[in-house]
Amino acid sequence: MKKRIGGIFLAAGLLLSLLTACGGGKDFASGGTASNGAVMEGPSAAPREPMDAAADMEYGFVAAEESAAVGGAEEDVLRDAKMIRTANLEMETTAFDGAVEGLGRLTKEMGGYYEDSSLRTGGGGYRWADYTIRVPAENYDEFLTRAGELCSLTWRSESAENVTEAYYDTAGRLKTQQIKLERLQELLSRAEAMEDIITIESAISETEYQIENLSGTLRHYDALVDFATVHVNLQEVYKLSSVEEAPDSFGARMGSAFTSGWAAFTDGMENLAVGLAYSWMWLIVLAVIVFAVVRAVRGGKRRFRWPRRKKTDDNPPES
Repeated sequence: MKKRIGGIFLAAGLLLSLLTACGGGKDFASGGTASNGAVMEGPSAAPREPMDAAADMEYGFVAAEESAAVGGAEEDVLRDAKMIRTANLEMETTAFDGAVEGLGRLTKEMGGYYEDSSLRTGGGGYRWADYTIRVPAENYDEFLTRAGELCSLTWRSESAENVTEAYYDTAGRLKTQQIKLERLQELLSRAEAMEDIITIESAISETEYQIENLSGTLRHYDALVDFATVHVNLQEVYKLSSVEEAPDSFGARMGSAFTSGWAAFTDGMENLAVGLAYSWMWLIVLAVIVFAVVRAVRGGKRRFRWPRRKKTDDNPPES
């Protein structure tokens, strides 16, 4: 009888702790703070006591002080936002080695590192490099500006993902699981029946698994937020591509047309010469075949002659 009553009290304690923990998770997810630092569940809810100070400092749940102006509150929201910033840069250069070294120095100076890099060489000997660079978020804008000055920037794109809601929701669920774990451990220390001990230990194991997963998610968010990602494509070229402004006068337009036409002609001749250089063996084979065919045709004409027709008089002489 005593064991049954103890089991009932133990189950009631477990249910009460789970309900209390879920209520705490709702508080964290919904946010909201009172002027005295107590966290509010909603607009009409009564304030409750703040959370553990160490956890608050770690995940940004420190109760905000009352702001004197609305503008200051908005600035705090923007400053505390969790933003994942990503950029793509496509650049070209005629001095490939110098550009690679300069990009490496810039990355080190900005406190970043190479997450991934690859280098390949084309058939014409020109090289391409692809880099994935992680840069501290506070140096992100300066890095993009200075990287664009190292080489000729042909394309740039940026994106920003706001993960503030997902981040703090995950942090709230983590705190809920931590509170649940503490209370389960407290119940385990008072449990006497083996059946109750096994049940509580199973719940503790599941809670620890959830804490590990949520902690890993927060670490992943922190890594993406604290360090922005920059994808760089660097290409070695014979000459830089440029965008010319449309000339105003007719003479300037004619001069630009002649210049562009001559440049296109020289480029075409260069490409033709390079193409012939690549296919010189096929040209020799083709020349040999043509020579053999011509020789055979001429030899056949010499050996074959049409028969000559004898001349006959229509009116033979009279005898």
